[in-house]
Amino acid sequence: MHEPTAICTLVLIALTVFCSFAGFRDPGFTEKFIFSPTEILAGKQYYRLFTSAFLHADVNHLLTNMVTLFLFGRIMEHFVGPAQFLVICFAAIVGGGLLSLWLHRHHEYRAYGASGGVCGMVFSYIALFPDGTIFAHLFIPIPAWAYGILFLIGSFVALRRKADNIGHDAHLGGAVIGMWTTGALQPWAVRENLNWFLILSGVSLALFFYFLKNPMLLPLRSFAPKLGQRKKLPHDAPPHRREAQKIDAVLDKISREGLESLTAEEKLFLKNVSNKYQNRAQSEKPKSDLII
Repeated sequence: MHEPTAICTLVLIALTVFCSFAGFRDPGFTEKFIFSPTEILAGKQYYRLFTSAFLHADVNHLLTNMVTLFLFGRIMEHFVGPAQFLVICFAAIVGGGLLSLWLHRHHEYRAYGASGGVCGMVFSYIALFPDGTIFAHLFIPIPAWAYGILFLIGSFVALRRKADNIGHDAHLGGAVIGMWTTGALQPWAVRENLNWFLILSGVSLALFFYFLKNPMLLPLRSFAPKLGQRKKLPHDAPPHRREAQKIDAVLDKISREGLESLTAEEKLFLKNVSNKYQNRAQSEKPKSDLII
């Protein structure tokens, strides 16, 4: 039997390609619609949570997202119908944007890309077919449930390392919201795949709890409950070690009690340290906008 055309998937791809190429030709177009916490929160331009998903850094970034959207989007559209497909996709886009907004609400941060919605489609598939197969990098077969766990943990580790310019927070938010939205719209899938749904949801909630308690993504020792005073350094310890210990202590306090709990002396210390490292970094090439 001839498979019906996934109209909504193709329309989303066409719209994304059109907007992305408009951004390639006109940087001002990108500036108007890119994800930016400052513009969203201070400027109340909430539409950027949504419009940034239709922009991309370059053709390779666009192609990767659109191929994945086509592969998973057409399956989900056929299975749940166009209306639920759009609800899941847009919920994932906004969910990814909201997690990024929470983590970067005090940062000068910009990002674009459809990966939040795309990851939502992938996890929607996992919610319905956890025993299915996903081909990582298009040729490595992995059970869908295993891919979901590896993706969540891998994205979290990459987010904390900050070793690239990829918006892993939007990936995480979009994936989890896509899965939960699918579960809400297709409750039979939760009942039939309850164990895997609970495992993936448990991992997701653990990561979100970490973000809630530690939004600055501080080292894990700052997140752990404080069981006693930090070990004192010897009197002859080098200055850089003493400074590092003082930085850790201040960051611990921020993690536990918030930035407002700092004394004037501690704020001045952080400001001086920040200025020192900014001066060191002036010769480095700035990173480009994050891609998601």
